Amino acid sequence: MVTGGAGFLGSYVVEKLQENGASHIFVPRSREYNLTEKDAVERAYRDAKPDLVIHLAAKVGGIGANQANPGKFFYENLQIGIQVMEVGRQRGVEKFVAIGTVCAYPKYSTVPFREENLWNGYPEETNAPYGLAKKMLLVQAQAYREQYGFNAIYLLPVNLYGPRDNFDPESSHVIPALIRKCVMTPSSSLHPSSMTVWGTGKATREFLYVEDAAEGILLATEKYDKPQPVNLGSGVEISIKELVERIAQLTGYQGKITWDFSKPDGQPRRLLDTSRAFQEFGFKAKTKLEDGLRKTVEWYLSDQPGIRVTPQWISAPRQNFF
Repeated sequence: MVTGGAGFLGSYVVEKLQENGASHIFVPRSREYNLTEKDAVERAYRDAKPDLVIHLAAKVGGIGANQANPGKFFYENLQIGIQVMEVGRQRGVEKFVAIGTVCAYPKYSTVPFREENLWNGYPEETNAPYGLAKKMLLVQAQAYREQYGFNAIYLLPVNLYGPRDNFDPESSHVIPALIRKCVMTPSSSLHPSSMTVWGTGKATREFLYVEDAAEGILLATEKYDKPQPVNLGSGVEISIKELVERIAQLTGYQGKITWDFSKPDGQPRRLLDTSRAFQEFGFKAKTKLEDGLRKTVEWYLSDQPGIRVTPQWISAPRQNFF
C-alpha cells in the first residue's frame, strides 16, 4: 500500500514499484479514504491487505500555505501518521516506510544537516507545526520497534521538484512557484513584465529531483531495516537568488525581479549530509539541478495549452549553471 500514491512523489514511487515487478499495489485515494479518520484507515487496510506500507500521504505546501494553515497542517499530518502506522502494527505489516521532511530539522542546525542533530533545536517557525507533526513519525517508529519489534524505517527527503509538481499559486513550493511566475498565465502569449519574490534571496536550499527521491525510497525499502533516520538529498546547495536567476534564464524571462523583504526567507540554510544513505543502501542522486530544472520547465510548458513560448535553453547553447 502506498498512501499518497496518486500525488507528486507517490506517482513516481508507484511507477518504480511497477517497473521492479510489484503487481499488487493499493493506493487509497483521499476521496474514498480520509486517513485522518481511523475508520477509514482500518478500511484501507482491510481492502489492501498489505505486506508493505510506504507512507507518503501528507498535507503540504510552501511557506505561505504553512503560515495560513499551521493548525490544519499539524493536526492532519499528525493524525494521518499516527493512525496509518498504528493500524499497520495491529495488522502485522512486515515493513513500514515512513517519509518525514527536512522541515523537522532545527532552524539553525549545523550545515550540512546530520541525522544525529535532528533534536538539537526547534524547527523554523513558518513550518514548525508541519515539521514537528512529521517528526513524530520517527518517535513512533522507534518506539514501536523497541516495544513491538515493528519494522518501521524513517526517511528525511529534502525539498523535491520535477514534472507533475504542484503549480497552484496558493500552495506550491518554491521551484514550481517561480516557474509559473516566470512564464505567464495560460491566456497570455507574453512573459509578465515583472514578478515579486518573497524574502531577500539570501536563504539557501537543496533540491532533490523527484525521480531520484523515488529511487532512494525504493532502495531503502528493499535494503534498510534500522531505527536511525536517513537523509535523502542531492548534496547541492543554491541560494534562492541564484535559483530565481537560473529559472528566469531557462524560461526566457527578462522582466523585472522585485524582492519583498517583508516576507520571510524561511530557514536560513538547508543542505543535508547524505553519507548515511549511500553507506546503508547505496543511494546517490543522479540528476543535476540544471537538468532537473530543464525537465520541469519543459513539462510545465507542455502542460499549458495557452502558452506559446520557446524556453531559452531550447534555442540557446547549453551552459553549465551548476
